[in-house]
Amino acid sequence: MKNWQSSPSLPSPEQQQGLIKWCRMNLFSSVVNTLLTLTGLLILWWLIPPFFQWAVVNSCWTGDSREVCDAAFAASGKTGACWVFIKVRLGMFMYGFYPEVERWRINFVLLVLALGLLPVLAYGIFSKNLRQAIFGVFGLLTVFYFFGIIPAIFTAAFFFLPFLLDFLSARLAWLAVSLDLWHTLIKLCLMLLVGALTFFLAVTFIGEGHGWASTLATVVLLLVLFFVRNVTVFAWRWILLFTIFPLFAFYMLVGNVFSLAHVETHYWGGFFLTLVVASSGMATALPIGILMALGRRSELPVIKVVCVVFIEIARSVPLVSVLFMASVMFPLFLPESVTFNKLLRALVGIAFFYAAYMAEVVRGGLQAIPKGQYEAAKALGWPYWRMMAVVILPQTLRLVIPGLAINFLSLLKDTTLVAVIGLLDLLGIAKASMADAEWLGFTKEAYVFAGIVFWVFCFAISRYSVRLEKKLHTSLH
Repeated sequence: MKNWQSSPSLPSPEQQQGLIKWCRMNLFSSVVNTLLTLTGLLILWWLIPPFFQWAVVNSCWTGDSREVCDAAFAASGKTGACWVFIKVRLGMFMYGFYPEVERWRINFVLLVLALGLLPVLAYGIFSKNLRQAIFGVFGLLTVFYFFGIIPAIFTAAFFFLPFLLDFLSARLAWLAVSLDLWHTLIKLCLMLLVGALTFFLAVTFIGEGHGWASTLATVVLLLVLFFVRNVTVFAWRWILLFTIFPLFAFYMLVGNVFSLAHVETHYWGGFFLTLVVASSGMATALPIGILMALGRRSELPVIKVVCVVFIEIARSVPLVSVLFMASVMFPLFLPESVTFNKLLRALVGIAFFYAAYMAEVVRGGLQAIPKGQYEAAKALGWPYWRMMAVVILPQTLRLVIPGLAINFLSLLKDTTLVAVIGLLDLLGIAKASMADAEWLGFTKEAYVFAGIVFWVFCFAISRYSVRLEKKLHTSLH
């Protein structure tokens, strides 16, 4: 009988680890890759050191006039970047021509948006209600320190209202469970009373025109509260961001209510206008695009034809022509007594233009869902909209995250096109600042600053989409 003996251990097939292994596999894996790597390094060596020398080493950072930069460059005998130009014009780059004494309103709106949006975007961190509450307390203290007691009260109401709505939805479950006639009448009567009270208060303190908008937002909240079950705090935050926050932002930025000075939209500009156009476009284009994608796949001929015609027409023209039509041609078809704000026309044009592109992205995701998913939902007896909301659309949106991210990035960069209708965004303000006789010749600084700002936000959107893909496991392999 032969005794079994183990063979000696073989050496590891991977002799390299860490950075050396990564470089060998990704940069020097073949002759072609090696040549490409060396060429790229030569190009970087040709570009980065001169730029670093101009932007950092020989640059001027302190002072409040161009004479400081001219004196510094004359003393050193070298030319560099005059970042004093950006420092002096920073307020205009950020806020445009918005009155300086009223710019706190923009900062307050952005801070409230951050407090409402961060728990939604970083749901993994703020999944516990206690963490959200702690975050809200810190945000509330920040608002109180910078803006005072009244803004802090509104911030507290806006941030902690989802907890109250979640508590009420749990306590009012007897209203949501039964769908008989009496319970429906009770819901409608309560909605009528609360809506009438909201309209009375809004007309008294704001005005009749804005009272209807406030009443509509209240009715939407009551519809969700009374007719939809299992609404989490996370979902309530999304609902508030699409109902309460737009009204709050409009009143704060435009003013003319609650003793706030009225600021016309033609004073808006800079990066603030870029954020307004981009965020409004993203928030409205995606829901409209989803509805158009569903309409294009509908079995109803009229709805399908309308959606197909709109999508194909919107995708066949450039955004510049859409903005021009919305700004110049659209008012010609309206009665003389009816006028729309130029910024509002631009927002509507951008929203519907990108909704067509997002509709095609979502339609591709709908076609990728296996047919068995539809059949299983229909076998349960679910109606169309419940099947879409619970089964189909969650899977679809998870699959099309890269396509949606591309459209969001394009929308953010295309906000610069509003300059063709007389609105000055960040790039438009940069061009206008370069025309100032006091700061002639500093074009590179303005373009570099604008490019860095756009790159930071585009990179953040890109990385967040990648993180979302990994978190939701969009790969089916």
